[in-house]
Amino acid sequence: MNKNHLIKGTLILTAAGLVTRLLGFFYRIYLSNALGAGQLGIYQLIFPVYGICFTIYASGLQTAISQMTAGEAASNKTGRPGQILKAGIGLSLGASLLLSFLVRHFHTFIADQLLLEPECADSLKLLSCVFPFCGVTACINGYFYGRKHAAVPALSQLFEQIVRIGSVFMLALFLGGDSLAVTCELAVTGLVIGEIASCGFNLFSLLLSRRSLKSPDAAPPAPLGHYRRRLLGFSVPLTVNRLLINVLHSLESVMIPGLLRRYGFNAADALAVYGILNGMVLPFLVFPGTITNSLAVVLLPEISEAQAADRRQAIRGTVSLSLKYSLMIGIFSACLFLVFGTTLGNVIFGNETAGRYLKAAAWLCPLIYPATTLGSIINGLGKVHITFINSVIGQILRIIILFLLIPRFGISGYFTGMLISQVIMTLLDYCYVQKSTGMLPDLPNSLLKPAAAALLTCPLFFRIYEWLSRIRPSLQTAALFGCCLALCALYLLLLVAMKAIHKEELIRS
Repeated sequence: MNKNHLIKGTLILTAAGLVTRLLGFFYRIYLSNALGAGQLGIYQLIFPVYGICFTIYASGLQTAISQMTAGEAASNKTGRPGQILKAGIGLSLGASLLLSFLVRHFHTFIADQLLLEPECADSLKLLSCVFPFCGVTACINGYFYGRKHAAVPALSQLFEQIVRIGSVFMLALFLGGDSLAVTCELAVTGLVIGEIASCGFNLFSLLLSRRSLKSPDAAPPAPLGHYRRRLLGFSVPLTVNRLLINVLHSLESVMIPGLLRRYGFNAADALAVYGILNGMVLPFLVFPGTITNSLAVVLLPEISEAQAADRRQAIRGTVSLSLKYSLMIGIFSACLFLVFGTTLGNVIFGNETAGRYLKAAAWLCPLIYPATTLGSIINGLGKVHITFINSVIGQILRIIILFLLIPRFGISGYFTGMLISQVIMTLLDYCYVQKSTGMLPDLPNSLLKPAAAALLTCPLFFRIYEWLSRIRPSLQTAALFGCCLALCALYLLLLVAMKAIHKEELIRS
């Protein structure tokens, strides 16, 4: 396995992902201020529907296209990647158009009876328009991931975010006159415009690279039906697995406001808490995960290629390296949010509750980032049923715990359920990867040294931030971002000084 491909692809996706996440982060701040916590909660409720539909028409197909393309490359078979892509797009378009019709036709029923929030109806109707465009984009991204051309998906993601934010801002300014009139429907309209633009960008990129779709083989290509059957054979089990997990996750999302009402919140407060959790706290938690998400995307075709070539030693080395850096990021993020959590909520969102929740959720970081990497490794090994079983166990357990604890302990029960279920899912994935690959954990460099570096740097820079904010209160936000950036740099330098990070492991092939 060529680690240069792994590192290069991860860096490309991470760079674009960081910029995208930064834009999205400030966009979330803008939306939280423009919509308010309650309306933000209504906006967030449409995403379980979006997620379920995307899983059906795109998620499994994207992975199948990526893995088939990478596997054939490893076996020195050109295979006809263009035929694979055409077959995938055809399947995705058929499913997405059907789902668009169903969601558009039954949007009122879905809002009233499934989401239990009638105000979501108009947003769902708008959202249904975007499904075919998302499907085409996902298939093209899967093709480029399989070909190890990570730049196109990365730029596509960045382009989508820029267009989405720009369109919402311009429409709000145009419709509101002198003020920015933002509604849930307008935010969804921006999402639709952004996805359409992203699809156009991907099609244009595909057109520019059309020569790479042509196989140098003299043999005639197999008919599309052959590739459809192969794609369905791989993607259907994966899609069914992810669909069940998505349904369970959506059930969890929909039930949380109701459980909070049973604890004692009124309807408006319960929806506001849901908006804070998903619209303010979650962006902080997923932001450091940009690196591990990028790593997971690149890992799947890399592991698949090494698996096809039966290079066990290469798999073991890549797995160990990937897990080590995921843990480094998770440990640092946990310490950062524990120390700076309340301050981040107050300064960025002007919401003390968001800061408290972020601090409570910090303990999830050392679990969710490695879990993303472990899941991609297992999928790359061709064992998608293992990630499915482990995820379902964790998700069902989480729903049970939330159902029991939230009515009694409120939001504390929510974070307890999240932590317990994530511990179980991460341990199950880790045990399987360790057993399958023979990977040996590097505890000093993966856990002990990162923890020591984080404990040294985070409290120090928090004191520096407090001092700067006292002498220059007007520059509080700039001081916070500056301290966080300097903190990240010093953390990396300490890891290098402690020899937890080695230059050789990043550049060797």
